[in-house]
Amino acid sequence: MVTRMSPTLHDPSVSKMFCILLALPLGSVFTKDFKALCTTCRQITHNFDKGLEKTVKQNFGGGNTAWEERKLSKYESSEIRLVEILEGLCDSSSFECNHMVEEHEEHFETWWFKRKAKHPDLFKWFCIDSIKMCCPKGSFGPDCNTCIGGLERPCHGNGKCDGDGTRDGNGKCSCDKGYEGEFCLDCSDGFFSELRNDTFSLCKECHESCVGCFGGTRNDCKDCSKGWEKDQEGACIDINECLKDPLPCKDDQYCLNTDGSFSCKACNTKCSGCKGPGADSCLTCAVGYKDEGGTCTDVNECEQSEAVCIKEHQECFNTDGSFTCQCTTGFQEQDGVCVKLQEQAEENPDLPAINSEDSQTPDSPDKHEDL
Repeated sequence: MVTRMSPTLHDPSVSKMFCILLALPLGSVFTKDFKALCTTCRQITHNFDKGLEKTVKQNFGGGNTAWEERKLSKYESSEIRLVEILEGLCDSSSFECNHMVEEHEEHFETWWFKRKAKHPDLFKWFCIDSIKMCCPKGSFGPDCNTCIGGLERPCHGNGKCDGDGTRDGNGKCSCDKGYEGEFCLDCSDGFFSELRNDTFSLCKECHESCVGCFGGTRNDCKDCSKGWEKDQEGACIDINECLKDPLPCKDDQYCLNTDGSFSCKACNTKCSGCKGPGADSCLTCAVGYKDEGGTCTDVNECEQSEAVCIKEHQECFNTDGSFTCQCTTGFQEQDGVCVKLQEQAEENPDLPAINSEDSQTPDSPDKHEDL
């Protein structure tokens, strides 16, 4: 037997650790995170169940299963199978898991050999009843007190009980959307009660037009939300902001009405003012476009009777909403005029030779955004 020497307070490292412990608040040394511990315990028992499934068809691996089970007992309830399962419970990097398994290994042996038949639910036997890290669903705290609303429907089914299923928490309810109050039985703002008794409450959302309501339609509003107004019958109806004068949008936008609101959308680029999307909703056509049957289309400036490219050796190229003037084939723009490629080379011998095909797309054509 190897005797392990215990360090004493004369050891400098131990003295230093002792001072650190004295300096820490009492709660930081002894407080346990029971929620985390319960989560770890739940994962361990879940992995144990998976290990049972994984090894259900295995044997001792010696080749003579009948002899092995006659001499060594059945593999199904053997210590070898237990060890194989225990070795797969935790990742090597999980300190909390490995520590819990190592600390309570005897419990697993007890359950495996003596308690499994009577207590088949390992989670309940190990995590709840034995090491007391968890509580049954619907209970909380060190003594597993019942949550508000009972074990089956904590917080009456309309919220979450603080510490539910763990040895932690205070049992207070955090209500779901639409519910409020200590018991999560009251309806919050924007919701109405469709059904309620002492243990059950069903809250439903008001119509979007309502500020407070008695029911689920626009006829049941206590008051109307912004963007809505009451009609003669008392129902909340949408206000069409797009019918207001002046219009709420800019000159290059159109107004799109929505329930309780509106939005401003950009007009088509062919329009100068519009009443909707597309080139067929223009109030007037933008420069470079014309009205053809109620739709603004491109004006081909190059086909007009009066020439738009007036410089010598230029030709017109139409673009959407405009046009460009470019030198004709065999000419290159230089200082604002089109000159023959040969003349340009003679006047500037240091310039690199230019392929005549390249001259069809000059570097600096005259562009015209507007007429």
